[in-house]
Amino acid sequence: MKSAATSIDGASAVSQGSDPSSVSPNLARIPILYVILGVLLVISIVPMYFYSAEVESINQERLKTNEKLLQNTVTRSLADDLSQRERSVRMMLANLSSAIQVASGGDIGNKNIESPELRALLENFVSSSDVVAYATLLNSEAKGISASAGHIAPDAFLQRELQHAYDAARDGRAYNGQALQVEDGKTARTVVLVSSPVSYDGHFLGMVGAVVDLQFLIRRLQEVKASGGGLIPYVVDAQGRLVAAGTPQYITGQDMKSLEIVRNFVDQGNKTQVVATNEFNVHEGGNDVEMLGTYSPVTALDWAVVVQKPQYEAYAGVSEMQRTARLLALLAVVVSIGVSIFAARRITNPLQILTQSGRALARGDFSQRVHLRSRTEIGELAETFNTMSQELEHFVEDLKRAAEENRALFLGSIQMLAGAVDEKDPYTRGHSDRVTRYSLLIGKELNLPTDFMETLQISAQLHDVGKIGIEDRILKKPGALTAEEFEVMKTHTTKGANILRPVTQLAEMLPGIELHHEALDGRGYPYGLQGDQIPLLARVIAVADTFDALTTNRPYQHAHTPEEAFKIIQNLAGKRLDPETVAALIAVYGRGEIRIQRLSIKRAVAAPDAATADVPATPALPAPEAANLERTRV
Repeated sequence: MKSAATSIDGASAVSQGSDPSSVSPNLARIPILYVILGVLLVISIVPMYFYSAEVESINQERLKTNEKLLQNTVTRSLADDLSQRERSVRMMLANLSSAIQVASGGDIGNKNIESPELRALLENFVSSSDVVAYATLLNSEAKGISASAGHIAPDAFLQRELQHAYDAARDGRAYNGQALQVEDGKTARTVVLVSSPVSYDGHFLGMVGAVVDLQFLIRRLQEVKASGGGLIPYVVDAQGRLVAAGTPQYITGQDMKSLEIVRNFVDQGNKTQVVATNEFNVHEGGNDVEMLGTYSPVTALDWAVVVQKPQYEAYAGVSEMQRTARLLALLAVVVSIGVSIFAARRITNPLQILTQSGRALARGDFSQRVHLRSRTEIGELAETFNTMSQELEHFVEDLKRAAEENRALFLGSIQMLAGAVDEKDPYTRGHSDRVTRYSLLIGKELNLPTDFMETLQISAQLHDVGKIGIEDRILKKPGALTAEEFEVMKTHTTKGANILRPVTQLAEMLPGIELHHEALDGRGYPYGLQGDQIPLLARVIAVADTFDALTTNRPYQHAHTPEEAFKIIQNLAGKRLDPETVAALIAVYGRGEIRIQRLSIKRAVAAPDAATADVPATPALPAPEAANLERTRV
């Protein structure tokens, strides 16, 4: 054995003969108890493998059950809420019906149907509910009155539902209609008609119906969607048509029977009261996605609340559990090995030193060095660790330096791009730099946070980048713009935003670029936003932009003195410009932090129609004058 060890060590020394300084002539590498380690690995890893496999098997079904229980709870909660709302509306209709009988004395014929008492009852019914958007009372001749909350008007589809409800009332039945979408665009609403017959002494008097706005349901579904659990919630009726959804990918009335879970509900019929959870596939984007879904029936409405979730998300806990179990098994193996070879201090002590040094390295202390004298591979590892720490320290320093250089290059590129835009229009040369400087002074006066100031700096520098896309004949026109030319000029805000939108790092800067010509009174562009709808970023740049435009010569106006400019800006405060931002700019100027070069306020020889730029800006300005004032800002 001794001879063999000598032979191996000798071979090792010979193999490193090319670097004599790397091995001491008096020291030989000592192997680390290969046999002991091999046995320990076998007796620790094999049992731990079977143990972790058993743990995974036991907990996998438990985690899946928990996910199904979660879906069950969510759908049941939504279904109970819908049932409660339905009962509440039914009770309100019953109370209204009783009040109508009392107020009319059992007579709501053509002579009494429009009585002030009945109309007041109907209007009070609508105003007292946060879900009823429209209500109607029809007598036995189908004549009647109605009351509305103001944003729902019966269209052809709702009129058809009212006819179905009236037919049901004549038969003595209550009616729950199908979900409809009324109106279009931002005013679109999903509604459902609920009605009850009105009778007196067993005689049919008419019908009272309520149009229920399902916005409360849509909000609940959106809350479930936004809760972060990955659930896709929606509600379907007995025919499998969509009632409401928490995601815009589904629309009211859409046939959802292509989904297996919806077909299961429809096939069960409207008598099912059982919550069901199924695994099924959904065809999306040319691929089949495995889903886990649950539906809970709403018996009173013949609806069902459905939630679904991709199985890879639903069972993510299973994968996490598997990774955790394997990690714990690995850690147990390491601990087992460490305990088993604790007696070999020449190994355990160096490992402890390396561990401490590694943790220091993980905390970012790259100056840490390992001082370890060992004849084992651990000693060689310590030397390698020290070399690595030194290289990492240099590498991190290089990264920091490169990051600063990249930031400087980025800001320089931004400034260069803005300068290129300004150079395109010789009358606004240096405009972006001045607007940036004024904006930062305003932001500092308003005590805005550092990260906002960085965003403000870049956004202000690039606020006119969209002028790249404006034709020179318009951008460089020496006189006032025509109405058509001004409409083209106004597109520079959206052009600028569209140019920069693909750059994800500039996403926070886009509001200042796209909205700096919006006005508080809603007469700005491109979207006509009002008041607080305009972000602070855009409001600050708007004031700085206006101030620079008023204090520099343009071919269509003389430059104003700062005092004249402030008078105009103060007149715009509260109408187009933000009063607090205006006050901040005036305060900065009052302290002498803004200096206007004498050249910038020198009276220029302007075009004949440039005098309109001196007209005070008010909402009632004539169109040409208002256009020239806005041209001052662009």
